[in-house]
Amino acid sequence: MTDLVRGLRMIRFDAVTKQFPDGTTAVDDLSLTAPTGRITVLVGPSGCGKTTSLRMVNRMIEPTRGTITLDGQDTARMDEAELRRGIGYVIQHAGLFPHRTVLDNIGTVPRLLGWDRKRTRERSRELLERVGLAPELADRYPSQLSGGQQQRVGVARALAADPPVMLMDEPFSAVDPVVREQLQDEFLRLQGELGKTILFVTHDIDEAIKLGDQVAVLRVGGRLAQLAEPAYLLAHPADDFVADFVGRDRGYRALQFQEAPRLPLRSEPTIVLGERPGGRDAAWLLVVDDDRRPLGWVEPARVGDREVTEGDLHRGGTVAREHGSLRGALDAALSSPSRRGVVVDASGALCGTVLAHEVLTAIEDTERPERHEGDPVHGGAATVQHGTGPGSGEDTR
Repeated sequence: MTDLVRGLRMIRFDAVTKQFPDGTTAVDDLSLTAPTGRITVLVGPSGCGKTTSLRMVNRMIEPTRGTITLDGQDTARMDEAELRRGIGYVIQHAGLFPHRTVLDNIGTVPRLLGWDRKRTRERSRELLERVGLAPELADRYPSQLSGGQQQRVGVARALAADPPVMLMDEPFSAVDPVVREQLQDEFLRLQGELGKTILFVTHDIDEAIKLGDQVAVLRVGGRLAQLAEPAYLLAHPADDFVADFVGRDRGYRALQFQEAPRLPLRSEPTIVLGERPGGRDAAWLLVVDDDRRPLGWVEPARVGDREVTEGDLHRGGTVAREHGSLRGALDAALSSPSRRGVVVDASGALCGTVLAHEVLTAIEDTERPERHEGDPVHGGAATVQHGTGPGSGEDTR
């Protein structure tokens, strides 16, 4: 990889169109910037050109018109193989080589770049740990891994040569919701450490809002409807199409960007797993471990005089973090079987509980600062477009 390719970071689409031989227009006059060190998410309904746009960046698909540049360098003038080796690429089903071990899969690009065996294996083992996989998985084959583990290997492989740019095409959509959330959290942790320029495709607006520094909503036919940071997108959809796509509950989603004020937490009676309820007349008791970390709720009337076991626990309620978001606090209260939201500190220990109406009062009392068009994304590193019509949007800096 040349120093030129290694250093390229910002992705820019300038009036990019892709028409296929049958006359189908997949992407239509797309202009947007994916800024350095940020996550730009492309989201929209089927047929809106998300994947086509992504694959034009590494020239797996060639644009019909317009230019795509990396830090001002036209990708059409670059060597295709060299360009692709400088860009990490993660797809939905990981795309691992079934006949190669996990370690050999991770080391694919370094080997193509001519790294020696020792350096390649050291880098592969380092990344195995970084993406949260146990060292003993190194010599296994993809078929011996779970779907979530395979996706982690796919991310590690994309990171192996330390590319400045990563393209990710619905990388977490093929796993169950619990594993998906874990992968998203791990991905955000990695991005916090590495600061890659990432173009991410998803059909899931919740995933887009959670992961994106900016979100580009595309219409069918590949026209840009709106490009904005998540909080602004939820609060100010450009038109009815965007409003419908982000969902009628966008006001609730927007609460995740508002830090919860000091809530009126109450002291919650607890019982340690393995203890007896002791004839307590409460409808629900919160079960904790020896470090006061919540494990779930129990109904004393159902347990009677025996010890509380794992099988007695109701685990349906979510747990909110102290100083977390208003959405987290409200969701904890609404999802709890006792209707008391559990709030924990940074170590996971119980702080207390809160009722839904108390969170709603806090929401009413919270002033929502208006974000004005032209304000920078997340501290000023990004250029954002706010589309007001099909494919519209002027750069605001």
